Parts: sequence; structure tokens; C-alpha cells
Amino acid sequence: MTAGGRGREYGAAWSEEIQAGLAGYLRLFGAVGASVDEVRSWAERALEEIQAWAPELAEEIAGIATGAGMPVWQVGAVNARTEILAAVRARGPNECSTAVSVPLRGTPRTIQTWDWNDSLRDTPMAWIYEPRHGHVVRGLTEFGILGKIGVNSAGLGVHFNILRHASDHDRIGVPVHAVARHILDEASTVDQATEIARSARLSASTVLTVVAHDGERGSVAGLELSPAGVGMAEPDDDGFYVHTNHFLDASLSGGERLGTVRPNTYDRLKRMRARGAGLSSADLMTRVEAMLSHAEDGAPVCCHASADDPFELRSETLATVSIDVADGRLMVHRGGPCQVARETWQRV
Repeated sequence: MTAGGRGREYGAAWSEEIQAGLAGYLRLFGAVGASVDEVRSWAERALEEIQAWAPELAEEIAGIATGAGMPVWQVGAVNARTEILAAVRARGPNECSTAVSVPLRGTPRTIQTWDWNDSLRDTPMAWIYEPRHGHVVRGLTEFGILGKIGVNSAGLGVHFNILRHASDHDRIGVPVHAVARHILDEASTVDQATEIARSARLSASTVLTVVAHDGERGSVAGLELSPAGVGMAEPDDDGFYVHTNHFLDASLSGGERLGTVRPNTYDRLKRMRARGAGLSSADLMTRVEAMLSHAEDGAPVCCHASADDPFELRSETLATVSIDVADGRLMVHRGGPCQVARETWQRV
């Protein structure tokens, strides 16, 4: 199937959900000061950047729009949601805590929370597709958005945490969600993923935690994307890696912008590092238990919206996700770690 054909099929099947997601994002964009005209202009610029960088992804977005009966700029807008929020320098909600352990033997053990605005709790979707013959991708994303968290049949997975950097700007570049998608479609090693990330002109920041397994050994690296360059966050000497929502690479950390207004990112990182033994467990439920920390505990790894927060800052853990790169599968729970039971996991 062509990229355009896949997009049309997807858009037609999920048109109502894609349009609802757009409505939610237009509300969020408006709350942080972006007009509809600005959103459209930025979305069209994002589509131009995608077309120049990865034409097949632009073709798929156009197909989604056709299938869903929407103007293509509207699908472009949800794919460029991170870039639009960065363009207006929005504080935005918290997003995501990730932990990965790479043992000397066996597959890497991963877990992350995906935190986002609670009004968008119905946007997550899991899907399976084949960008080329024999290469299967299983992913968790949002309706209409090309990609986010996922794993491919070549033994490579991607976790996703938002960042903010002083170099972020409104000259819209390739959306970071498109970068995550392109890595899942094309890469089988951390080095290949890094090369793809560094080939994109960016206007917003994000860390893509890339996890790989070659059949014998695992590896992990955090690709800290920003307009100023792509930094690297590495595991410690024991193969343990954690990331929240601030830059760790020394070449980029001086431009940190999200941590200065949402310092709980530092608290979450400290809490997770202290729970390294649990987060490194081969048992998924033990890893979940190690993620159980709320705002009242001093580190909201498991995040719940407060009625006192302004709309645009209302954060909730929308999903808890683990990647098995050796098996090419995701384990997805809709909601935060405090709601997880063994029977609530969806195996994708």
C-alpha cells in the first residue's frame, strides 16, 4: 500500500476521532495565545518542511486529510502541535517520565508515563502498520499524528518526552513527531536513528529515547532534539537510563527552558534514579510500582490534573507504556501507574 493509500484508509476509519482531536488542539492553542490564522500558517509551513525532508510522510498526511474529509492544514496542525506550542512559548502541561535498563544479558526493560492535557485524554490510539514489506511498526500515538512511542520489527523502539530550549522558535521546522515516525520506519540501530534525527531542521525540542536490541545485546540513548542541535543522554555505568523533561547533555542544558518554570522535572528525575532497582526489574509490574509517585509525594511521576490549574496547565498521565524491543511489542495501559493492574495491559 502507498503512503497516501494508507493515510486515506486511516483517515476514513477514524475521521470523527481525528476531527475531535483537532478541536481539542485548537482549544489548547487558543488558550496559549495562538490564533487560528497563525495555527494555519504554521501548519502549512510544517507541511512544506515534511515534504522536503520525508515526502512519503507528507503524502500520508494528505491521505489522512482526504480520508477524514478535512483540509490538509488541519492534519498538519495536530502533527505540528509541539512546534506550535513552542512558537508561542507556551508553558504547557507536563509530559512524561522514562526509564530504561539495559542488562548484560537479555532484552532492555523499559517504562514511561505519557502526561498531557487532560482534555485530550481520548486522543491516544495504538496501531500497527507496515511502511515497507517485512518491516512492521507498532505504535502509540494520537489520532491524526504520524507517530510518537513505538517499536519496529528490526528491534528498535522509541520513547518520547517533550523538552523546551532557548533556541526554540516560530520558523517552523520538521515536527518532532515526524522525526519519531521516520526513525521507527527506517532505523534499526541507535546510530541510524541519530543520523535521521540530525538530518531534520527543527524548531522545537524533544527527547527521543531510542532503545535497540540486535538479538544479543541491548543499547539505549536519549536523542535530545533542539534547533541548536541534537545532544545525547547516555545510561550510567550499570546500563540504567532515566529522562524527564529537561536537557541532560551539557552542550544544551544551558538553554533549558521548561525546567525553569516546571521544576518538578528535576524532582521526578531524582525520584526515579533513587528507584533504579525497581525500574530495572524484569517484572513489568515491579517497574510500575517504582513509578508510583504523586504530587503529594513531591514528584508527580504519576500525574493527575488539579482543579486549581489553568486549563492549559492541566496535566494527567494518559498512558503508561513499556516496549519489548526483542519481541517487537508494546504493552499499553490507558491511564497512570496508580491505575494499572495485570489485566489492564493491552499488548500491541
